[in-house]
Amino acid sequence: MTSAAAPCYCTSLRNATRRVMAIYDQALAPTGINIAQFSFLRNLERQGGMAGRTQLGEILDLDRSTIGRNARVLERLGLLALAQDANDRRETTIKLTPRGRRTIRDAVPLWEATQERMRERLGEGAARELLDLLGDL
Repeated sequence: MTSAAAPCYCTSLRNATRRVMAIYDQALAPTGINIAQFSFLRNLERQGGMAGRTQLGEILDLDRSTIGRNARVLERLGLLALAQDANDRRETTIKLTPRGRRTIRDAVPLWEATQERMRERLGEGAARELLDLLGDL
């Protein structure tokens, strides 16, 4: 098979990602957040519930402007509080609110059930292999 006839890895991965994200989004819908927002909140929680925009960007592998946009959406939902750093006006501190913590608490069992459904759908060996392959990327 010539390279022109081979499926595009990027397109195939993007299509699969959209389908998988839709499964997680549907599962998390009762909490009012999607999988990307869950990841944002969960990673912030892992930092003790508070982190700078730059630090969170490094953890999530997102640029500062994307972190800022996503944080403002979550702030409007009452899940985060934003404050400018007193020592560096360019930096924003992002902090989970009590409502944000409750949302994470409510979302975790839904996420865990979805993880289990995905593992069952793939099979244990394929699920492990998928994680290994994605880690290699």
